[in-house]
Amino acid sequence: MKNVVKRFIDITKIGRCSYKSDIMKEYLITLAKKLNYSVDVDSYGNILAKKGNPKIALQAHYDMVCVGDAPDIELIIEDNTIRAKNSSLGADNGVAIAMMIELMSQGVEAEFLFTNDEEVGLIGAKNLNLNISSPYMLNLDSEEEASVYVGCAGGADIVASFSGDLINIDNSYNFYKVSVAEQKGGHSGVDINKDIPSAIKILSNFLTDNNIEYLSTIKGGERRNSIPANCYCILATKSKLYDVDNIEVEKLDGRFNVFKDSRDIIELIESFPHGVILENHEFNIPDISINLATIESINRTIEFIATARAMSEDRLKDIVKESINILKSYNFKVKIEDEYPAWRPDINEFTKIVEKSLKKVFKKCDTKAIHAGLECGVLSQKLPNCKFASIGPNIYYPHSKDEYVEIESIEKTYMAVEEIVKSVLNQP
Repeated sequence: MKNVVKRFIDITKIGRCSYKSDIMKEYLITLAKKLNYSVDVDSYGNILAKKGNPKIALQAHYDMVCVGDAPDIELIIEDNTIRAKNSSLGADNGVAIAMMIELMSQGVEAEFLFTNDEEVGLIGAKNLNLNISSPYMLNLDSEEEASVYVGCAGGADIVASFSGDLINIDNSYNFYKVSVAEQKGGHSGVDINKDIPSAIKILSNFLTDNNIEYLSTIKGGERRNSIPANCYCILATKSKLYDVDNIEVEKLDGRFNVFKDSRDIIELIESFPHGVILENHEFNIPDISINLATIESINRTIEFIATARAMSEDRLKDIVKESINILKSYNFKVKIEDEYPAWRPDINEFTKIVEKSLKKVFKKCDTKAIHAGLECGVLSQKLPNCKFASIGPNIYYPHSKDEYVEIESIEKTYMAVEEIVKSVLNQP
């Protein structure tokens, strides 16, 4: 099992940010061929390594969310944890890749599907063009040990823009740079119910509380699927402003053009929903949520991205429609990008095999759904005759600089993966 941890450490040295994962792709292709697996690659960078007449496929994505200094990752290994210094770690989904490589090194007869650009909208899975024949697929992208996931949220990115007039204002106004920095951040799905502050919302509250008249520049958020950790703006007001908790204020000497419609822009940011909209009591997770992910002014244009999630298709459509209506009421142009389906919870013969294997290793197993996008949602539509389940080790605060993984959890989860594979392969 310690081999898996070592393989993960090796993987952290390979650059694999979303959209920039070619080095990792070539590494996986070369390794699979060296281990005598047949290899197919489609035009979106998805890789299928295969040996024998497999009964099971294992799947993970090889790109990662790069925050902070990533992809230059400096590891901190202490006690039972691995984390990174000033960057995301990439345990999501690097640990899974390490597990799959370890199984391949043992010559396991299975299909190993490495998908690409999952973190930027399940792009690889949506465009998968590879022939997968296994009746079962084990996804390794979950982040809680001793749990089998049987369903996930669907999601959509709501992309909006507004082009307004820039004007000059008289010298009675003072200009300030106001910054909210180094908030905790986190995954906009699994962490959305953990009361993690949004830097964009902290700033908008400040702007509203101080009755700010004009905005010149605003920029906030890091990734579409992350809770914003940083945000700043340049504003104009006749009032004097001072630092407050989490907010740094710097008076500027220069003069700047400002948005004529600044009041409406501030009102929109303040009023736009963020967080959990509805709870799912069956699985004790959010049922509907929305994350105001990024906002940025570029010349005369304000660009705005929010990520909506829901555990059913109907509710996803509803929250997207409501968000569009709010944005259009402020004269924003809106389009939907990177929409992906929910994976409706399904307990079947394969999930029971997975549950039994987890109980053998952990002495317990919980059946759950997750308020995030797993590739199972997309892949289950492409492979309607395949049964799916998802597991993973304890990974905390993915998509942030606080991300860490428990070493013991990696080792025990890999034991469970071996047990699942063995159980399937031993079936008549």
